[in-house]
Amino acid sequence: MGKLEGKIAIVTGASKGIGASIARHLAAEGAAVVVNYASSKDDAERVVSEIASKGGRAIAVQANLGHPSDIERLFAETARAFGRLDILVNNAGVYEWLPLEQVTDKHFHRHFDLNVLGVLLASKEAAKHFGTGGGVIINISSLASTAGLAGSSVYSATKAAVDSITRTLAAELGSRNIRVNAINPGVVETEGSRAGGFIEGDFRKEIEPRIPLGRIGQPQDIAPAAVFLASDDAAWMTGETLLISGGMR
Repeated sequence: MGKLEGKIAIVTGASKGIGASIARHLAAEGAAVVVNYASSKDDAERVVSEIASKGGRAIAVQANLGHPSDIERLFAETARAFGRLDILVNNAGVYEWLPLEQVTDKHFHRHFDLNVLGVLLASKEAAKHFGTGGGVIINISSLASTAGLAGSSVYSATKAAVDSITRTLAAELGSRNIRVNAINPGVVETEGSRAGGFIEGDFRKEIEPRIPLGRIGQPQDIAPAAVFLASDDAAWMTGETLLISGGMR
């Protein structure tokens, strides 16, 4: 029997990268998983098919976490499909690094509406749908929240906000047996990080020597921590930020 047998989980932004790997790992431990996506329907359905092929349960649900009405619909469809909710992984996010002189209000609101407001509103809905036994919220933050990486002022600010939200909601929701923790990945190779130019070229040449374990991360380096935080193995952990970065700080 898996560590999450019988549990119901939503993973936002789960069609690719870290989110997809987390969805697969949760399902492998017995959870039924809602694979949320904003626009990548084919990728989300591929994740669902992979889970089903291994005997797991999963559905794909479209919802843009930057839109409050979509968030409400995501949780309503989860309730219709599975009847309840036990785990929320707030993974959906956007990142675009710009130097200060190129920062605009549009750039700011694009990041904060999804990376921060989306996390808050999804957590609010999850708290309403968790049963009397409580639940688990796992926020995917970033090493960038504390690393002071040039060009990441807006993105880093959103992730610092996620760290703060994690600690605050842990204090606020603990009496309801709702645990709230964060995972702060370092540089991880995903479709998004490749498209953003973070995996090859000068950025990688600069970053990789600063990683004590000598390599950038892969999604499967992050996903097992989500299983741990969602399971009873972490039953007395809340308000924590778990840095997974190959030793880079």
